[in-house]
Amino acid sequence: MTEPKASLKRALAEVTEGSPKLSRRSLQEFSDLDPAGVRTVLEAWPGIPSDRKRILLDGLRDLSDDNTLVSFEDLARALLTDPEAQVRTGAMRLLDESNDVRLVPAYIKILAGDEDPQARAEAAADLGKYVELGELEEIPSQLQRQVEDALLEKANSEDQVAVRRNALESLGYSSRAEVLTLIDSAFRRENPQWQASALFAMGRSFDERWEEQVLSRLSDVNTVVRLAAVEAAGELRLASARAPLFQLLEDEDDDDISSAAIWSLSQLGGEDARIFIENLVDLAAEGEDAQYLEEALENLEFTDELKRFDMLAVEPDEED
Repeated sequence: MTEPKASLKRALAEVTEGSPKLSRRSLQEFSDLDPAGVRTVLEAWPGIPSDRKRILLDGLRDLSDDNTLVSFEDLARALLTDPEAQVRTGAMRLLDESNDVRLVPAYIKILAGDEDPQARAEAAADLGKYVELGELEEIPSQLQRQVEDALLEKANSEDQVAVRRNALESLGYSSRAEVLTLIDSAFRRENPQWQASALFAMGRSFDERWEEQVLSRLSDVNTVVRLAAVEAAGELRLASARAPLFQLLEDEDDDDISSAAIWSLSQLGGEDARIFIENLVDLAAEGEDAQYLEEALENLEFTDELKRFDMLAVEPDEED
């Protein structure tokens, strides 16, 4: 037990006084901490400068994105009530992949009354996964209702725009009638940011009632709105968006929107999309673009496999 404690203390020393970029080895010391390890970090925490705390939390998040074997959940939970807003926000971001329902009360508390708008916005975004889990019947309906009520209250409040927009986007998963009204109202605003959030929520709804609205924004002059519409078309599996997406790829100058259109085509599937993406793979040089195209092709194959499975599925005859 002595060596792990010593190595963690060395890592904390690097955090406090070391170079601007923390070593991967030191960052890994904060993974899977036992209660004693968490206590060691919390005891040293007040003596770490704020900018170094930010560097640590950013480094831990980058490492977790690259390495699925590390987990900083125990440390992040302990930091949710930290006096510094940037620490609370960083802790929530470290918990992005966690579906633990025990986090819900802390998130709702931050959403409702945290003094920092960025922390409130982060909590609003993080609560969306619990709405989705509720729709999938993987958490108690009472808990889902509690989350939705908190988000609806915030979405209809006078809070800062980023907080309200994140609340709306998280509510996109919900099937409650009042959410439909909220999405439609946001879509009808003249503000492009609100329109984009409404489209994002539409994509999360898995509800084809939004088909006309999504299609109408695939050629919007605003890049934020256009991007949200392209992503929603894929999420909703809108077959009617196939031709507009191909046309968009011929005319589009924005790389992010082009990438989103390729991914949406992979979600729609089909031989034409397969040929198109395969041609792009053949033309791409090695690098991030090539990797992205390979992933899109894999996703398309998964989409087509699901379609074949659905076609083969036969409802059993009802017994007399």
